[in-house]
Amino acid sequence: MEPLLPRKERRFRHPGRRRLPNRQVLCGILYVLHIGIQWEYLPQELGFGSGMTCWRRLRDWNEAGVLQQLHEVLLAELNSALRLDRSRAVVDSSQVRALEGGSNTGPWPVDRGRAGSKHHLITDGRGTPLAVLLTSANRNDVTQLLPLLDAIPPVRGRVGRPRRKPDSVFADRGYDHDIYRDRLRERKIVPAIARRGTRHGTGLGTYRWVVERTFAWLHGFRRLRIRWERRADLHEAFLRLACCLITLRQINSFC
Repeated sequence: MEPLLPRKERRFRHPGRRRLPNRQVLCGILYVLHIGIQWEYLPQELGFGSGMTCWRRLRDWNEAGVLQQLHEVLLAELNSALRLDRSRAVVDSSQVRALEGGSNTGPWPVDRGRAGSKHHLITDGRGTPLAVLLTSANRNDVTQLLPLLDAIPPVRGRVGRPRRKPDSVFADRGYDHDIYRDRLRERKIVPAIARRGTRHGTGLGTYRWVVERTFAWLHGFRRLRIRWERRADLHEAFLRLACCLITLRQINSFC
């Protein structure tokens, strides 16, 4: 991660207080992501620095695109080891409560209209997260199908042009819409989407279960179970950082 971080030159005259090392700040951010503690309660005796310092550094890194670049680097390493299944992609969504409100929130239909947000996720055939989006809880799942495909980065790691488009897309009945099936076919992607009104046991579950497992990994980070950030970009930063950690775990699993 260090080569991707923006460098800030220290002023020669009136340099001010020395900046806290990035490694300590990153440990503080990861502590908040794993434990779900509030920024102001971050224990400074562990050497993380103040919660506001970690908050600002996370904001700056996300605005500079560091977390997105880090995710692409990890995906390229996974792809070079032939551990990335780009033959199919799996999409799904999950709702979380937004207790503090903020942008990209809306009434959650299954929670008495309380404010909530949706995590829209697309993974490869093995469950590696490729892209994640944040919307309000009342947004229909199928409306984010094409934005998720557009959000897939060009993954390097092999000889040839970086690939972005999967061969097929698997989804549940929430994505059942003929117009979007046609749009997938226009992109030369085979739609494997369950239809409403059909009986269960279509066989798609043998491929779709990986995205459910990835959501379980994502929500294993307590900061993502409930949305506490009023700013959508900070919650998206946590989502991207969690995707990086999940991808890193898959790299370490075969090393």
